[in-house]
Amino acid sequence: MKQMWIGESVNHVGSSVVLEGWISNRRDHGKIIFLDLRDRSGICQTVCGPWTDASVYVVASTLRSEWVVRIEGEVKKRPDNMVNDALPTGQIEIDIHRIEVLNEADTPPFDIHESDGYEVKEELRMKYRYLDLRRKRLTSMLGMRHRIIHTIRQWLDQKGFFEVETPILTRSTPEGARDYVVPSRLHQGSFYALPQAPQQYKQLLMASGVERYFQIARCFRDEDTRGDRQPEFTQMDLEVSFVDREDVMQLNEELLVHLVETLFPQKHISQRPFPRLTYKEAMETYGTDRPDLRKDTSDPHELAFGWIVDFPFFEKTDGGGWTFTHNPFSAPQKEYVDAILEKRDIDTILTTQYDVVLNGFEIGGGSIRAHQPHVLRSVLSIIGYSDEEIETHFGHMLKAFSLGIPPHGGIAWGLDRLISLLLGEPNIREVIAFPKTGDGRDLLMDAPAPISQEQLNELHIAVEKKKDN
Repeated sequence: MKQMWIGESVNHVGSSVVLEGWISNRRDHGKIIFLDLRDRSGICQTVCGPWTDASVYVVASTLRSEWVVRIEGEVKKRPDNMVNDALPTGQIEIDIHRIEVLNEADTPPFDIHESDGYEVKEELRMKYRYLDLRRKRLTSMLGMRHRIIHTIRQWLDQKGFFEVETPILTRSTPEGARDYVVPSRLHQGSFYALPQAPQQYKQLLMASGVERYFQIARCFRDEDTRGDRQPEFTQMDLEVSFVDREDVMQLNEELLVHLVETLFPQKHISQRPFPRLTYKEAMETYGTDRPDLRKDTSDPHELAFGWIVDFPFFEKTDGGGWTFTHNPFSAPQKEYVDAILEKRDIDTILTTQYDVVLNGFEIGGGSIRAHQPHVLRSVLSIIGYSDEEIETHFGHMLKAFSLGIPPHGGIAWGLDRLISLLLGEPNIREVIAFPKTGDGRDLLMDAPAPISQEQLNELHIAVEKKKDN
């Protein structure tokens, strides 16, 4: 007998098959028992009755929702009046010859078959995420997420990119959000940091002669609660040597169009090439630098991509100094290089940054980088770093730049955000297999959680409890 996916059984009428999966539903109709069997590929009706071996019938009568079973039987065409056109397997059923219970299941805390799950309290869904993921909607989401990433990888491979993994344990550097830090047991009093992005490593890969790099990268930012952001998330990270802004934007636009046309043919891109707005135009016209450019916001299949360019390089801090608007490694536009080096007219300097937006959300951002060490050093000085601090935090970058690095630029997509928009999901938690709450808690694993005193001692860490006011 042939073991197969449940969804394949429709192609094997008259054959004996072995199917394994979960019981979605059991229906007793007099002396006939119908069992809906489900695996990742779909659902199929199986049946036993007076003609079935008595011992098999007894087992079938005990089965409950979400029990895991192996069923052997013959694939038969259903009578015409019993066909279920709502199911891909609705024209067949399995006449059960044998049932083996692989595992029993307690009653689930919520229903996972009759709805999409939006009505269930989100914290309950996240606590039992492994049950929630059994829903057809979420199983389909995981499959589409896989296909999106697979398509990206294939397309970039054909364009000559290397996928390179960069370290997760790295050094804490001041780049924007707070770092998650990891204490070192072997180097007492020292800490690693989890990367907010692979920014420095991908630029060092350009110094290494890789020339075309990408990565499906995990990123970590210890931010305060903000909407549906996640403390850890996924980027499609990309960097290319010997390019200007137009090259990088064109490459990304081609990849986004390819994704939509390949995997979402039912959707339509409202304008190609993607429209471009300067930061000034976007703010004056829409009041935001991530405008919704759709012609009809009620059309769920319209995708309005756009580029935002000509961002200010610097903005004032609350303390009256300057900080970067994107990242400190960006290059100024060519006509502003002298202003950077002379540290004048700071508020007028424009950067080579480019953001790509979709239906009112930023889905990616990048820039051409300051590949000349004296330009990067001047940028870091403008935002307030002393010469000593520059050497401490960025000396490794400056040394690499002084040893021959080509002009380069790149981009990072917020992959979770892009997928949620393409799938029409309300927030990114719906497209992440095991998401965290808005305040960074993992309800499934009950994290973060205290660690033992023994672990603290090994790390030379003392936890000081706050005194009550």
